[in-house]
Amino acid sequence: MSFFRSLMSGIAVSAMMSASALAGTLVINSDQADPAPKRAFEEVIEQFKKDNPDIEIQFNTFEKEGYKTAIRNWLTSEPPDVVFWYAGNRMKTFVDRGLLEDVSDLWSEHGLHEKLSPARSSMTIDEKQWGIPYTYYQWGVYYRKDVFEKAGLKEPKTWDEFLAVCAKLKADGIAPIAIGTKYLWTAAGWFDYLNMRVNGLDFHIELMDGKVPYTDPRVREVFDVWKQLVEPGYYLENHASYSWQEAQPFLYNGKAAMYLIGNFITPNFPDEIRDQMGFFQFPIIKEGVGIGEDAPTDTVHIPAKAKNKEDARKFLAYLSEKDVQQKINETILQLPVNVDAKAKDDPFLNIGAEMLSTAGTAQFYDRDTTPEMAKVGMKGFQEFMVKPDRVDKILKRIEKARKRIFKVK
Repeated sequence: MSFFRSLMSGIAVSAMMSASALAGTLVINSDQADPAPKRAFEEVIEQFKKDNPDIEIQFNTFEKEGYKTAIRNWLTSEPPDVVFWYAGNRMKTFVDRGLLEDVSDLWSEHGLHEKLSPARSSMTIDEKQWGIPYTYYQWGVYYRKDVFEKAGLKEPKTWDEFLAVCAKLKADGIAPIAIGTKYLWTAAGWFDYLNMRVNGLDFHIELMDGKVPYTDPRVREVFDVWKQLVEPGYYLENHASYSWQEAQPFLYNGKAAMYLIGNFITPNFPDEIRDQMGFFQFPIIKEGVGIGEDAPTDTVHIPAKAKNKEDARKFLAYLSEKDVQQKINETILQLPVNVDAKAKDDPFLNIGAEMLSTAGTAQFYDRDTTPEMAKVGMKGFQEFMVKPDRVDKILKRIEKARKRIFKVK
């Protein structure tokens, strides 16, 4: 059976089980399928069961890409009682359609306005809260320290330094930048950072909100800068054929040197090279432009049509607790949202926490703009990374979509 058929079969079974679940059964659908987060939540679920022996739990885990499609069907038909999802526009899309439960009562009852304050704004729509955030994390450039050392390179602070690093690595026969764009969103990470470093965070958010044309000269400048990486061949060859996971081995075996990605990659580092992995903040392109960083927030929600909202509320309240968030984030090597929880003493988290404390933050391209806009934009970004000469046609096509999606005259 193909992976897709297997995935769809699993989703179908889950949907049927959700619909036929007995009263008192708590059905939870998760997209945390990578080894570390899957293990973390299996442990959390077991503890929740021990604390609530009267609640029967059905915990379903799905691969992320299939989950993004399936959740739309679940929420409008026979939803589970809890869904894992994301803050920002990803959440707002479902809130606007009346598909998620208002959980403002949990925030008030458990003092979460203070305890979860780092993510309060991204969870609030119409002065109400629509889920519980349990983790956030930095993005940046993870790299092989030993490869840099052998090439006589240092962490670049500026764009010119970054280009010089790429040129030296390329000359040495090493792919400067690992990336897999088969699922598009990794290309969006590059657009986010280039746009924030060229035009600033405020401009970036205005673009995400559909208030700026993609044909604006300031957006075109971002692609001119991006060309400085694409045209010399600084990205991993055939990146459109790899998922983000499938591109990782090139970094681990030394055939590639850097990877712009979120901190969720760190649990995957092989033990034998973990000490050789480093991290640096995305370089400065224009002096005087404020620092913006992607810091996505992962969340859990109760569907509006859920059958067991009482137990779902218990589970969401449980996930808001400092000890629970601390345990989850120690396993997945990310930052807990609860301000009373301690982040694990980890070099990458320490750098990330310090970096985010002084930066303005965005969620991520496909979380900050609408899903329909994100789909068109990310497809264009990937195409540009393969065929940079098509940039004007790509931007005109994305702009046409922006006008239609945001109803711009």
